[in-house]
Amino acid sequence: MDKFPSQRFSVAPMLDWTDRHCRYFHRQLTGSTLLYTEMVTTGAIIHGKGDYLAYSEEEHPIALQLGGSDPAALAQCARLAEQRGYDEINLNVGCPSDRVQNGRFGACLMAEAALVADCIKAMRDVVSIPVTVKTRIGIDEQDSYAFLCDFVQTVSTRGDCDTFIIHARKAWLSGLSPKENREIPPLDYDRVYQLKRDFPHLTMAINGGVKSLAEAKAHLQHMDGVMMGREAYQNPGLLAQVDPELFDPAAPAVDPVVVVRAMYPYIERELAKGTWLGHITRHMLGLFQGIPGARQWRRYLSENAHKPGADVRVLEAALQRVADNIPQEA
Repeated sequence: MDKFPSQRFSVAPMLDWTDRHCRYFHRQLTGSTLLYTEMVTTGAIIHGKGDYLAYSEEEHPIALQLGGSDPAALAQCARLAEQRGYDEINLNVGCPSDRVQNGRFGACLMAEAALVADCIKAMRDVVSIPVTVKTRIGIDEQDSYAFLCDFVQTVSTRGDCDTFIIHARKAWLSGLSPKENREIPPLDYDRVYQLKRDFPHLTMAINGGVKSLAEAKAHLQHMDGVMMGREAYQNPGLLAQVDPELFDPAAPAVDPVVVVRAMYPYIERELAKGTWLGHITRHMLGLFQGIPGARQWRRYLSENAHKPGADVRVLEAALQRVADNIPQEA
């Protein structure tokens, strides 16, 4: 099993956030964290004009999160993803947005456990890499513990699914926006802990509201893994401590200034392809959170990265705003 990515710590799939530039940046901060794509629909992969499976080799270990409910289409996409080298396929059964429901995927699928099982089984039958599920603890009025157990039991037995990532909130399918669904339904970590105790043979990671590595360690007393979302994105500097804190005490913590400069070759390659600097640096704004000069770093990047001709010199100038933290050249 060592060839498969560890669920011990991962960064959540986040629409419009965890694109390939974000993942490349996060990988400079942590070598062991499992990184997820944004959710990609089966229709986009099969019928879309762009390459929705593009990523850089440096991003491994990387999981593709799929949105869909047609077992045949999901199997086709899973096979393509494995051929492209992805380390895991994840089915989205947690997103509550209206456009997702209209496509009959996301959190509304919690009400159709047998269909989710069929989807997982169809993908498991055609790939050798792990196929996992990310779900909520319930939807609307279907939020009893028995409902959650029935869902996991059905998907794990009929679908041959052995790994679940559980967002410890239920989802309201109408009346709340996706943003509100990430904040208003209360977190229920104890319910997720109980689920792990009742299904000890399954691998389970917990997601929702995790804001520090200390909290992650506390969850790992009960769970196999922790998935961090918004905090990892808005305060990416904490990812520099993940490898020594959660994976290998001998692993070096990463200097954020070194990370910025490690991005330069990638940025130059992307600029040569026509990518705007700001499309990459928007993911880096929170890197120096809590460090003197962080606000000036953010402001300088925000004001200059979208200008025509902006290149790595903008980053170097922004680094001068946190100059006291830059290693002195010998």
